[in-house]
Amino acid sequence: MREDPRIVAAYAHIAGTHESRLADMVTLNEVPAPPFGEEARAVVFAEMMRETGFGEVVIDAVGNVVATRAGTGDGRSVMVAAHLDTVFPIETDVTVRIEGNRYTAPGIGDNTRGAIMLLQFASAIAEADIQTDGDVILVGNIGEEGLGDLRGVRHLFREGADRPDSFIAIDGGNETRLVTSAVGSNRYRVTFNGPGGHSWGNFGDANPHHAAARAITRFINAAHPITQEGPRSSYSIGRTGGGTSVNSIAFESWFEVDMRSGDPAKIEALDAAFHQAMADGLEAENAVRGGGELLTVEIESIGRRPAGRGSLNTSLVRRAGILYAAEGIRPSFVASSTDSNIPISLGIPAITISRCGNSQRAHSLDEYWEDDGNVPLCTMRGLMLVLAEAGLTEN
Repeated sequence: MREDPRIVAAYAHIAGTHESRLADMVTLNEVPAPPFGEEARAVVFAEMMRETGFGEVVIDAVGNVVATRAGTGDGRSVMVAAHLDTVFPIETDVTVRIEGNRYTAPGIGDNTRGAIMLLQFASAIAEADIQTDGDVILVGNIGEEGLGDLRGVRHLFREGADRPDSFIAIDGGNETRLVTSAVGSNRYRVTFNGPGGHSWGNFGDANPHHAAARAITRFINAAHPITQEGPRSSYSIGRTGGGTSVNSIAFESWFEVDMRSGDPAKIEALDAAFHQAMADGLEAENAVRGGGELLTVEIESIGRRPAGRGSLNTSLVRRAGILYAAEGIRPSFVASSTDSNIPISLGIPAITISRCGNSQRAHSLDEYWEDDGNVPLCTMRGLMLVLAEAGLTEN
């Protein structure tokens, strides 16, 4: 495959346009794409994709940019996705600072660089006039981060959708790391509610903050032993809030919790411990109140990513291993939480590959991506995986 003139031409194109794609990376990153606000970036990315000449480009009903290059109909369809959204709110300064081979800006690695890799795939395929047996579908998807809850890919794999035969996500900064299993997560927002009051005049009334503290403590005490044996699992209280002043009993106390594991049974155990702790914390605070109204609690599900163990025996994973081995690379097959969670949970072969280069400090204001000198070769490896999975049409 590597000696095929079309593959040689595709690599020459990727290497020859490397610098111009770095300029595109800066342009795209400086269009904010906050949670649930990816529209402006999607429009810019769609136009960049159209300019490659790859194929038909549309923005779908939820905001995904979907580019399709039809195959001969004799092979497997393969979808490749890189998320357009970031974790940063709209007011974040996303201006890119360039120092040598380092590009620093919120979201530059996670995942603007991944979106640029899709453009490299598209333009190389078009320039080398590569035809495949199966359809190749390139997607700049929305809703991967945080409370987006994978909504872009959920839409692509919804009931009744024309699902691809295999799926490749571009995410993550370690070139040797291949994600083949899905770390699932359950996320909740908990709100304890009460009448509030003066911290002195109403002392003794039930306090939502105190109830939240009791509930969180109970949850941590119950969750810790669950995470100490068996498949890896985790829990975290990520955000807290509520209250009006230091000398007031709060009207409400809220917090958000994240529980994760690659083992569905572990998530279920953590989830059960969580719900019991919330009920017990509420009961304990109400039991010691001196008077006044009872507190109540609301538990809202704000995210549910499915867990799943992908097979290492699919053609997709085997092909990835062969391509890496050909370059003397020994890949590590790991579990993580990516857009691949959805197809893996549905039994569809899926893998998440690196966006290439050196990504560091993801989800921080000083996030950066470095051109390590190996980007064209790494990108070509990803493209060859796509073409091998779709089936390179004979000349």
